[in-house]
Amino acid sequence: MPNKRNFATKLAHYLRARFSFLSISTWEEERVIQDIKKICTDEDLIKTVRHVYTWSITEGLISDGDTSGKRLRQPMQVLNEIEKIDEPAVIILKDFHIFLETDHNQANYEIIRKIRDLVPSIENDPVPKNVVFISPTFTIPMELEKDIMVVDYGLPTYDEIEKVLDDMIELNKDNPRITVDLTPEEKELVVKAALGLTVQEAESAFALSLVMDGRLDINTVDHVLDEKQQIIKKNHILEYVPQDPSIDDVGGLENIKRWLHKRNKSWIGSASEYGLPAPKGLLITGVPGCGKSLIAKAVSSLWRLPLLQLDMGKIFSGIVGSSEENMRKAIQTAEAIAPSILWIDEIEKGFAGTGGTGDGGTATRIFGTFLNWMQDKTAPVFLVATANNIEQLPPEFLRKGRFNEIFFVDLPTKTERKAIFKIHIEKRLTSDNVKGDFPCTDATYERLAEMTEGFIGAEIEQVVISGLFDAFAEKRPLDMNDLIKAINETVPLSVTQAEEITRLREWASVRAVAATLRDDRKDYEEVTEDERKAAEPSREIGGKRGGRMLDF
Repeated sequence: MPNKRNFATKLAHYLRARFSFLSISTWEEERVIQDIKKICTDEDLIKTVRHVYTWSITEGLISDGDTSGKRLRQPMQVLNEIEKIDEPAVIILKDFHIFLETDHNQANYEIIRKIRDLVPSIENDPVPKNVVFISPTFTIPMELEKDIMVVDYGLPTYDEIEKVLDDMIELNKDNPRITVDLTPEEKELVVKAALGLTVQEAESAFALSLVMDGRLDINTVDHVLDEKQQIIKKNHILEYVPQDPSIDDVGGLENIKRWLHKRNKSWIGSASEYGLPAPKGLLITGVPGCGKSLIAKAVSSLWRLPLLQLDMGKIFSGIVGSSEENMRKAIQTAEAIAPSILWIDEIEKGFAGTGGTGDGGTATRIFGTFLNWMQDKTAPVFLVATANNIEQLPPEFLRKGRFNEIFFVDLPTKTERKAIFKIHIEKRLTSDNVKGDFPCTDATYERLAEMTEGFIGAEIEQVVISGLFDAFAEKRPLDMNDLIKAINETVPLSVTQAEEITRLREWASVRAVAATLRDDRKDYEEVTEDERKAAEPSREIGGKRGGRMLDF
């Protein structure tokens, strides 16, 4: 994404080089016009100062500083007038793309021909003149592809967003109903959260925080993220995932939690003092139903960054070439609202066709585009990918440098099962009528954990839900026997897919890091065979647990 200085320098070069027609696509019409006016009066940049004219179909042609204007509202009239201007000038044409639209044969070919005629006229004019098209989108007709230069214009910079926030603070400093409570670091987080928004959108987000909360503080980040939802909703490829659950809703997996905590706020200025780059991403693989997707969602609330889910099914389209464009749009959107988190669930299914020829190589091209982006991206977009069958992924996807780390999520240990039971039981027993005399104690969770050896997290959740359904059907509080009954009626995944889990563990033992802490794994691995057989019911599969023994 171009920064402000690069845009000014590049545009000044184009103007000095006498490019006749330039196109700038942006929603921020007024901001880019003000930038052009500054460039046109900066003798160090432009050398020859230029007069700025603006035109729209509603106001006609207006000279900078002359509000009376010439009422030349028709496109052909303004094009004829451009030839008559006899001073160094930049003529800005607003929303002129509607007269050049080639879809459905709506283009005015007389206007297209007139623009082509103007090219040599402007280039050979004794005084320098340039025409700049400004619109949210601009599709150049084939006839004008060689005559119009496209200039990239980035979204507001950090300094511009910070000025919006400072102006709002200054404007409300004497308002007794408004509170500003931002440390320098919190202010940086708020401003960086607003990167990717237009100036107007950022101002609206800050104003919303003042209206709803009566204050500007760290919670303003949440209002900024609400504003960013609108960008994602209009994308149709990415889906905005609300910041729920929190990291405290994840039972166990303390190793990966530590890794995430250490990298929190690593995209702000204080991290750069240590020479640290923003983290690239994580690949989380392992047994289905053990918390991979939960961790992906929890990263968003921990880091207070927007979480975008990319559904690979929406990328592939029946129109030739549109799938590649969909991938580019998804990447551009994620970068536009960075810092952000991009989540791809079960990524192995999305790239399963890589290397095949049945789709004309579309999957391979999309995969190549995605790999290049992963390797070269500079925007702080943190990628979280989850996979159940990681062996289906192409080997180049797992090469060092694509991800910061690959974590393996195994069956929950006894300590983790206790934590999972505690989370699900206490989250639901909020009513005294339902809780009754149910003992929410460490001893209770210990007993339940011992009875559910080999259960995955999703199965433990369903045990609690099934027990509550039994209590609900009889209109009584939850009883321990309800949970024991549900446990006895469950055939866990560790039994039905024992061979698959063993194979996953063998793969991960040398290729991935265990998501569970070494100490948590210890209580699992020290269980004797007699104790294992004595567990009621006992469902643990054999084999070494997967994942290298590293603690973060």
